[in-house]
Amino acid sequence: MDLRHLKTLIAIAEHRTFAAAGDGVGLTQSAVSLHVKALEDQLGTRLFDRSTRPPLLNARGKALVERAREIIRLCDDLTDSVGAETVGGRLDLGAVPTVLTGVLPQALLSLRKSHPELRIGVSSGLSAELADGVRRGNLDVAVVSEPAELAAGISWHACGREPLMVIAPKGTRGKTDKALLEALPFIRFTRLAWAGGIIDAHLRDRGIRVRPDMEIDTLEGVATMVSSGLGVSVVPKRPIDKVFPGKVRAVPFGEPPLHRSVGLIERTANPKALLVKALNVELLKLYGGSE
Repeated sequence: MDLRHLKTLIAIAEHRTFAAAGDGVGLTQSAVSLHVKALEDQLGTRLFDRSTRPPLLNARGKALVERAREIIRLCDDLTDSVGAETVGGRLDLGAVPTVLTGVLPQALLSLRKSHPELRIGVSSGLSAELADGVRRGNLDVAVVSEPAELAAGISWHACGREPLMVIAPKGTRGKTDKALLEALPFIRFTRLAWAGGIIDAHLRDRGIRVRPDMEIDTLEGVATMVSSGLGVSVVPKRPIDKVFPGKVRAVPFGEPPLHRSVGLIERTANPKALLVKALNVELLKLYGGSE
């Protein structure tokens, strides 16, 4: 995601029109329109209500403006902190498997391109054990689902939200999430994951009677079982290409859809705070507009 496009979007929010935004950032009105189109194409969603004149930001556009301001602020802070020096050293990072096979590779690739002297160690695990690794100082930072509570001395930095989806084999009868979940055996994405508690609580609150069958600790494993016709499940929808296999049908879980928040946890007094901030910038770019 190009930071210039995000700055143009912020300018439109502040100046109200494309023409005035162009004057504010030194672009022609057509260039402003191209920046907006590039953002919408990349995110796969409309950011403006074009039935009005001038076009107005819709709900997704307004949400992206707030996230864009945070991204720009973090980038500015990082530039001020580093100056002309390259961010280097080693970052020991933990990540839950759904992030490790989701947005993390692209974030680390961008981080390494920006900071070629940076060395990165990566390990995977469930959110609870990764949080304990951060608390004990074995990890500098971890990318996890949002914890219900934070231990003393631990900070949380939200990066984005992922909608929870009911996935079922294509052709499964049922129009609603409840109907699909009760149509076939339930393949549970490990209840040890923090998101598992959210899913179980919502199933109970709505009186959805699932038939537990398998419990699998990888999202890819769950999706493969579902696409093979063995059952249904509830999983997060990650902002990546080919989110689910072709033989899978996906509908939102809950109304409005439930989400899991993904972010970074680190020690409050973290000597690697500058490196964590650089990683946070890259993850925010990838999650921008994913809500």
